[in-house]
Amino acid sequence: MPRLKPTTKVDVIGNLDLSPEKAVGDYIESKQQKEFFVKPPNWDSAGDSIELLYIRNEREHAAMMRLQDEMLANAKTQAAGNAARIRKLYKIHANLRKRFIEVNNFIKDCSDKKRIAEKKVAEETAMHKELREKIAQYKTSIEELTHFRDVLKATVKEFEPYEKVLEEVVEKSDIFESVKDCMDRCDALMLAQVEISRLEQEKLQEIEEMRKRMVKLTNEAALTVLGLKNDLAELERSYNEARAECSKWEKIMANAKDTVATHDLNKDRALDGIHYMYRLLCKRRNMDPLYQRNEIEKQLDYIKDEIELLIEVNKECAKQQDKWKLSPKAKSEKLGKQKKESFETKT
Repeated sequence: MPRLKPTTKVDVIGNLDLSPEKAVGDYIESKQQKEFFVKPPNWDSAGDSIELLYIRNEREHAAMMRLQDEMLANAKTQAAGNAARIRKLYKIHANLRKRFIEVNNFIKDCSDKKRIAEKKVAEETAMHKELREKIAQYKTSIEELTHFRDVLKATVKEFEPYEKVLEEVVEKSDIFESVKDCMDRCDALMLAQVEISRLEQEKLQEIEEMRKRMVKLTNEAALTVLGLKNDLAELERSYNEARAECSKWEKIMANAKDTVATHDLNKDRALDGIHYMYRLLCKRRNMDPLYQRNEIEKQLDYIKDEIELLIEVNKECAKQQDKWKLSPKAKSEKLGKQKKESFETKT
């Protein structure tokens, strides 16, 4: 029955998961080849000596050392190349960031210039339209004046008999100096009325244009305010993300500080425990402590020596107990002495 993970290569040729009847040919073929199967030496062959094995191992070791040196040199070369690539990438990143800032500023300037140009084009278009209207008005006025001139000539011809009447009025009146003066005053009054009407229409038209311009400026200001609000919302979102990142790093820093404080506390406790054990061993030997609390290596060496000595003494005591058979009374006395010594050690 085949295994869950078939074996495809174990120094032989063929599929080893076949049934024994079908695997005989593969087995014979694997025994006849020498690439994946090494035949054991005969029983009477001398084999390789220790010197030959040493030389072969020395050669393999030298080859491996050369390969290791080559791989180390290759690794150093690749590390230098990677460092150069990283520096180049950082430089490219800085240039791209600078270029991005410049392009962004350029785009903003272009947008501002476009808005100003559109505003200027609108103003020029409105002014051009107004001038065309004025030109049309002037043409209309010229045509009207020409028609008025013709009509006036006909009227003059028609009212020539009345000229005499006007002369008589001027002669009898003290206000008018001449007929021309009378006619000029009448014409002035009529022209003043026409000019007043024309100025009234122009002012009404200018007021309408100013109203349209104010509406346009109001719309542009609203669009500008909307864009500023969008920028403000983006800045607020960036600020919230930065604040969340700062909170995250503050938590990490607090955990790091707690870890450092815990490590320092454990270190102080270990130092206190080592110093206390050293003082107990010195007291057991009835001697004053020679080392201070900060001389930790010397204290540890002394504790190690004392513990090894105690272990040896314990082994010797165990051997002596095995050799000697103590009486119950002696055993009880010895046990009392050991308890007394252990109590003194603890105190």
